[in-house]
Amino acid sequence: MKTYNFKRVMVWELPVRIFHWLNVFAVIVLTITGFIIADPPAIISSSQEATNTHYFGYVRFIHFVSAYVFLFVMIMRIYWLFVGNRFASWRAFWPFRKAFWRNFSHVLKMDIFLQNEKVEDVTKISIGHNSIAKISYIAMFFIAILMIITGFGLYADMSSWWLPKSFKWVVPFFGGDYLVRTIHHVCMWLFIFFAMVHVYLVMYHDWLEGRGEVSSMVGGYKFVREDRLREEDKVKDIDTL
Repeated sequence: MKTYNFKRVMVWELPVRIFHWLNVFAVIVLTITGFIIADPPAIISSSQEATNTHYFGYVRFIHFVSAYVFLFVMIMRIYWLFVGNRFASWRAFWPFRKAFWRNFSHVLKMDIFLQNEKVEDVTKISIGHNSIAKISYIAMFFIAILMIITGFGLYADMSSWWLPKSFKWVVPFFGGDYLVRTIHHVCMWLFIFFAMVHVYLVMYHDWLEGRGEVSSMVGGYKFVREDRLREEDKVKDIDTL
C-alpha cells in the first residue's frame, strides 16, 4: 500500500470560518421561520389574552433579523474575495483555467461515478474547494442574490427603513406578490437541497481522504500531501490549485 507524508496547512482563515457558521445559522433560522410564515400554525385561540397573541410578530421579527445577518455575511464574503488568502480569493473561483476543469473531471469520477483514476495526477487534487464545489457556490451566490431581492421586495411595503424600501420596485417588476413569493420559496428549497448535498460530500471526503475536511471549518487547517505542496511551490500559480 502506498503511503504519503502530510503537512498541516492553514486553508480557511478565521473570517471565512465565521462567515460560514453565521451563514449556517441564518439559513437554518430563515428556513424554519419561513415555513411558519408560509403556513402559520393554528396555535392561538380566541380566548387568549391579547398580550399573548403576538407569536406571529415574533416569528416575522426573527426572520427579518436573520435576513439582515444573511445579507451582512454575503457583503463581507464578497469583500473577502479581494483581501483573503488564495483559497478564499475570487481567482480560486475563476473557471476559465485548464486546472479548474482537470479537477472537475477528477471530482466527477470520484464523487458522482465513485471511480478511481488509473493514473494519478497530483495537480488534480484540490487543497481548498474542488471545482464542482466552486461551481455550486457560484450558482448559490446568484440564488442568494435572488433570495435577498425577493425577500426585501416582499418586506418593502411594511418597512419604514430606506434599505428594504429601496426594493419596492421588485413586486411591480415581477407582476405581483404571488410570483415573488413563489421565487422566494423555490430559492429556499434550493438552499435546502444544496445544504444536504454539501454536508454529505464534506463527510464523504473526510472519510475518503482523511484530510480534516470537517474539522477545517472549525480550526482552519487541512492535512495536505507533501508532493501536492511541492507541485504548488514548483509552479507558483493559482492554476495548480
